Amino acid sequence: MPQETEIKLALHTADLPRLLAHPLLKAQPPRRERLFNTYFDTSTLALRAQRLAVRERRVGRRTLLTVKTAGSSVGGLSRRGEWEGACLPGRFDFAALVDDAALAQQLMGVAWQLVPVFRTDFVRRSWRLRHGQADVDVALDQGFITTGNAEGKHRQAILEVELELVSGPVDDLLDLAHTLALGPQGQATQGLRLLPDQRSKAERGYALFTGERLQPVKAQPVQLDAAMHPVQAFRAAALSCLAHLQANEAGVVPPGADGAWPDPEFVHQARVALRRLRTGLRLFRDHLPRRFAAHWAQEWKALAGELGDARNWDVFATEWLPRRLDRLAPADAPQAALQPLLDWVHAQRLAAGLRAARALGSPAHALRLLAFTRAVLRFQAPDHDGPSGAQPLGDWARGSLRARHAALRLEARRARRLGPEGRHALRIALKKQRYAQEFLASLLPPKKVERSTAMLADAQELLGQLNDLNTAQALLASAPPALVNPLLRRWQLELQAQLAQGLQALPALERALEETPVPWG
Repeated sequence: MPQETEIKLALHTADLPRLLAHPLLKAQPPRRERLFNTYFDTSTLALRAQRLAVRERRVGRRTLLTVKTAGSSVGGLSRRGEWEGACLPGRFDFAALVDDAALAQQLMGVAWQLVPVFRTDFVRRSWRLRHGQADVDVALDQGFITTGNAEGKHRQAILEVELELVSGPVDDLLDLAHTLALGPQGQATQGLRLLPDQRSKAERGYALFTGERLQPVKAQPVQLDAAMHPVQAFRAAALSCLAHLQANEAGVVPPGADGAWPDPEFVHQARVALRRLRTGLRLFRDHLPRRFAAHWAQEWKALAGELGDARNWDVFATEWLPRRLDRLAPADAPQAALQPLLDWVHAQRLAAGLRAARALGSPAHALRLLAFTRAVLRFQAPDHDGPSGAQPLGDWARGSLRARHAALRLEARRARRLGPEGRHALRIALKKQRYAQEFLASLLPPKKVERSTAMLADAQELLGQLNDLNTAQALLASAPPALVNPLLRRWQLELQAQLAQGLQALPALERALEETPVPWG
């Protein structure tokens, strides 16, 4: 099967002139052509359901038929099957095009049902570059996706860079992407907003046609093989976390022109992805280069911190505050007295959301994603079995989880004595243990993993509620003096009472953690 290996990068409009000024692109004039593309499917979108794309492309007087299959995509780097060849307009001769007999037969079976679903119309500027040992086709596409449905016609802009590997190592392809993202000056501080994009034009076109809105994405299970070396296991876990993060980044945006807020779950899932990634770095750090583990633990911690305020204000504004307002009688707080507080909360949430959106849309983040993807893909298992390499992955997993569980029990015993700091440390330890178990679950007895993980999730939920109360206290305490009134003071007293009540559950939680069934016994 012909394989397409490429990196797709979304470009910010304001950075287009600087990209074109990059020395690598200025060294030769680009080839310019206008591409008209029509994507076909059945009326029930049967091809989409099987993650197949059929495209007819018109370039000048030529018409090309293309079939693309589902593939893998992480860090903007995608690998998928692709067939392309000359055709007559509207003639779907899949038997002549596709050398996979089963796929060709499947496509021929639905060829008579295919109808246009959406179109792309864009100008492509392209260059053939030699970078390191790789030959790479660089394409800058600028135009639109268009479609129509019962609700009318719809259009979405395209401005993206595709780097397709013609020959040579994938590492050089990733290095070229990073070099372009550094900008014409080649400095990280003056980089471009050239962000790895997981979604193809076909995926965007289908979403536009169906009217689907972007949805938050939860983490997918990591499948490990007992024959893997821990370095290979880390690579699988890290790429899974990276895919989880990138699937939610596009939803971390400011409110729309209509004032509608994005789903707060996007920020939450992005932070979960970062926590899982940091847990993976800790879990496998004995098998990773020390500088790599330390550097990336700090990088992802810093990014998580930039998203933290947005999550805190989302929870406060969408969960805690509405519950308080629902219980208020009109006499308790007239609207005129409440409005300044609501305006302040709105302003704080908006500012935090903008900071989070800027962090994930920045040149620094583009470079971070490309550099981390490249570093992880370069990891290979050692050629020889040292002391750690000789240990089977399953044995290593059980030993690692056993040690982490002992540390979790210690945190549980310390939690009550150390107050909020102790509870926070216990909550973090619970998350680490839960994510570690999820990474290694495919190596352990499923039923035992399920019971243990459920217990950890319940404990994490309780401590999360206590943490939310602590956070609400801190946010209320940060209110300007002009907003402090009897209502705010009453809410603060209620928070203290709720915290005291929640703390009564800690002894039972500690005992439950002591007795938690372990999935590695």
